[in-house]
Amino acid sequence: MGALKPWHIAVLVVVLILLFGAKRLPDAARSLGRSLRIIKAETKSLQDDDRDLAEKADAQAGYQPLPPQVGQPQQAPYQQAPPQQPVADPVHRVRDN
Repeated sequence: MGALKPWHIAVLVVVLILLFGAKRLPDAARSLGRSLRIIKAETKSLQDDDRDLAEKADAQAGYQPLPPQVGQPQQAPYQQAPPQQPVADPVHRVRDN
C-alpha cells in the first residue's frame, strides 16, 4: 500500500517542473548530487579515522616494557619529583602587607 507507483512519480515530476521550471531543475539536481558526494566522502573519512584510531589502540595495547640491559645499573621505574615550595596566592600576599 505504501509503495510508489509510476503515476506517483509522474505527478511528482509535473509538480517539480511547475514549481521550479524546466531550466532550474538540472542545476538543482547537479547541486544535490554534489552535496551527496561531499556527504559520502566526509562520512567515509570519519569511518576511516575511527578505524585508524582503533588499530593504533590495539597496537599500543601489545607493548611491554623492555627488559633491563646487562651491565647498566637498575633504576626505579618512577622517580619522585623533588618537593616544591607552596605557591602563595598574590591576592593574600597583597592583603597581608
